[in-house]
Amino acid sequence: MAMGTAGGGGGRSRRRGGRGKRGAMAEINVTPLVDVMLVLLIIFMVTAPLLSAGVPVDLPDSRAKALPQEQRQVTIAMTADGKTYLDAAEIAPGELADRLAGIAPGGDGKPPLVTLRADKALPYGDVMAVMGELNRAGFNSISLVTNGSVQAP
Repeated sequence: MAMGTAGGGGGRSRRRGGRGKRGAMAEINVTPLVDVMLVLLIIFMVTAPLLSAGVPVDLPDSRAKALPQEQRQVTIAMTADGKTYLDAAEIAPGELADRLAGIAPGGDGKPPLVTLRADKALPYGDVMAVMGELNRAGFNSISLVTNGSVQAP
């Protein structure tokens, strides 16, 4: 009774060159590439919401529901020390009206959505003065940004 070998061929080695070395692989190992891409995706998903809040402002608390984010919007931030920012660029006290007049309306002819981020330590009159300038410039849809809270203020 004879036993067959898988190698066959009378005991000769089937390796290249017979020296025991493997040949170079021609395929790319995709697993490390996918791992790196998934880590980058997670990093961008975590940091993307932080990029929209460019100026640090201590926002007041509110129980209002969050509004959906629109593509085209203008952000005005007012800090506790009285500085005003238009899309993360500081503007002089009397310059807001001129800068608002330079904002072009969208493709539908409507002005972009304005989000106002005002520090809770600011006097009410300062916030109303900026809202008045926005209204006079034709921005009638203004969203006030607050922190979410589960308790009534």
